[in-house]
Amino acid sequence: MARAEAGDSDSQRREIRLVEEEDGRWSAIDEEVGVASQGETRSEALANLDEAVALHRGEIGEPITDADLRDLGVDPDTVPDEPQEPDAPWFSE
Repeated sequence: MARAEAGDSDSQRREIRLVEEEDGRWSAIDEEVGVASQGETRSEALANLDEAVALHRGEIGEPITDADLRDLGVDPDTVPDEPQEPDAPWFSE
């Protein structure tokens, strides 16, 4: 299991899990934050995870506007303003 030190020397250590999938791709998972990503290589999976965590924390990216939702065919009135945990299971087999 890979270990990564986040932030400066005063920060706590976090564990990042790397998993090689059956198709040869890699998944990188930050279970503490609750974010995962993947890539063709371990390095790509970790870089994608860094971006996903930053997006999750609001450190990068732009907020989605009502116009953005309408462009995607989503009624903005049906989307909650605050993040919510998905109902599990969020996919079916």
